[in-house]
Amino acid sequence: MKQLVLDILTPPAAQLGNFVVGHNAEAVAAVQAAMSGDGENIVYLWGETGCGRSHLLQAAARQAQAQGQRTAYVDCGQLFAPDESLLDYDCVALDNVEHLDADAQVAVFAIYNQFREMRRPLLACGPCAPSQLPLRADLTTRFGWGLVFRLLPLSDEEKIAALQIHAAERGFNLSDEACRYLLQHASRDLPSLLSIVAELDHTSLSKQKPVTLPLLRQVLQNLT
Repeated sequence: MKQLVLDILTPPAAQLGNFVVGHNAEAVAAVQAAMSGDGENIVYLWGETGCGRSHLLQAAARQAQAQGQRTAYVDCGQLFAPDESLLDYDCVALDNVEHLDADAQVAVFAIYNQFREMRRPLLACGPCAPSQLPLRADLTTRFGWGLVFRLLPLSDEEKIAALQIHAAERGFNLSDEACRYLLQHASRDLPSLLSIVAELDHTSLSKQKPVTLPLLRQVLQNLT
């Protein structure tokens, strides 16, 4: 009998501990230093979709909050836009800043200036270097004043490590063979791969079957 799985499965929380660093050790170290007050407090990250910039911002914000800092993580591509209420926070992380509208850009300009003066951590990220953002020039210039890092995509071996970490946090083992099959037969960007791992977890639970290569093939077939 097929088991009913309630919709309570949530993805593992983004943490610095489950971020596969790859060739981005310098960027990760800079983010950690900014959050701890030991380095430059303004950090801008950029890179292609799936490079891990959102994960890193969310993980840093979560860590700061756990340490007692009043922290705001804002995805500028969603309905909530940054405003000057963020001036009262100890730490601010702004994701997808390319979506800032005119009013939000004014607010972020004020936030940047105050956070720089008071040396509070301000993290931001987007898909391109600051100079290429479709924002007002004085704001893109300021993003460039801090530390700027391009996050490099993971190699296949690093993607396998990320998939296996993600699966382990969901409570199941994903073999090297299954990971390689996934890389060969699915979209190779990490968010897409992780969404398949989530679907694999759900299917395994609902069918009360272990995660195997045949089950993965079935999941991929159902998704096409």
